[in-house]
Amino acid sequence: MQENTPLNNWYGEDIAMESGYLKQIFFHLQDGIIVMDQARKILLMNPSAERITGWKKGDQVPYCSYCQTRELEPGEERCYLLAKREVPYFLSSMPTYEGRYVDMEMSTAVIYENREQKQQEVLLVVKDLTSKLKEEEARISKLVLQKTLEAQENEHKRLAQELHDGVGQSLYSVSVGLQAIQARVKQEEQFKEYMQEIVDELEKAIQDVKLYSLQLRPHSLDHLGLIPTVRHLVSSLNKTHLHVNITFSHAHVDDRVPPILEINLYRVIQEALHNALKYSKASLIEVILYKEQDELVLIVQDNGIGFVMDHVKVGLGLKHMEERVYQMGGKLNIQTAPFAGTTIKVVVRVQGGEKSDTSPAGR
Repeated sequence: MQENTPLNNWYGEDIAMESGYLKQIFFHLQDGIIVMDQARKILLMNPSAERITGWKKGDQVPYCSYCQTRELEPGEERCYLLAKREVPYFLSSMPTYEGRYVDMEMSTAVIYENREQKQQEVLLVVKDLTSKLKEEEARISKLVLQKTLEAQENEHKRLAQELHDGVGQSLYSVSVGLQAIQARVKQEEQFKEYMQEIVDELEKAIQDVKLYSLQLRPHSLDHLGLIPTVRHLVSSLNKTHLHVNITFSHAHVDDRVPPILEINLYRVIQEALHNALKYSKASLIEVILYKEQDELVLIVQDNGIGFVMDHVKVGLGLKHMEERVYQMGGKLNIQTAPFAGTTIKVVVRVQGGEKSDTSPAGR
């Protein structure tokens, strides 16, 4: 390179900048800064550019994935940014020294040009979009998860309504009709027993429909709120699981909370109780819900056999809990060990919450 080029005047071969402030920017800027000549030979680059691309001083800047295949006008420069100087920035994938492609945002500016000697120095600024794309993918993933769970809950609500108003009512009508026939018609003893078996079977089917409807979407959740619904769930489970005592306590959660929190907290409680009843062999399961300042805190704990997290994470449906808590923007913590019980704690923020430093003391 000739001695009178601006690059030497400004930086020198050892990047001896006169301004320490500019030098700090050059070395610590997260964007990559590259100075290249008209043949795209790298004359200067900062550490970020080297980290992003893996290229070295003296290398030739390769063409991006778009420029490699784009159609050219006669005599047109293949590099789109050099050919179209008015473009403020350009998005494409650049090949790195490893042979892989990295999505980048690029912009150029001519900082020196000598038309007579056909010399040109171009400033190329590159920004790695990988982290930005990952953030966007995470945002889209969260949105898809939220919409999926919402659609699932809407479908559960519809099916629960259909079971309750349709199948349940029809079965109940049939049961009433059979009981009326049973009361008015005198038949043989064997036929009476057969009729009673039909009535009992219908009663069982009615109870099953009620249970399925409750599991799909409890009506009380929409009409009464989280507290009465959880209380009813615990009461129902205590009647069907006589070997374990399930308790529910709450404090400072008298008002309705946002519907998205109600349904997701209920599903977490439902899943946690199902897991504890099925796997923990506990004699006591406690469900605790309280409000502390602007946060709702849910604790489900048992005195069972515990487990090793890595061994049963998928089998116990904890992934579903994580998804629910993630949708609420909350935090999930699970503490357990073999023969040491299990404690599941969920903390979610509630906007506009009143301050309170009291945890639940009684049931």
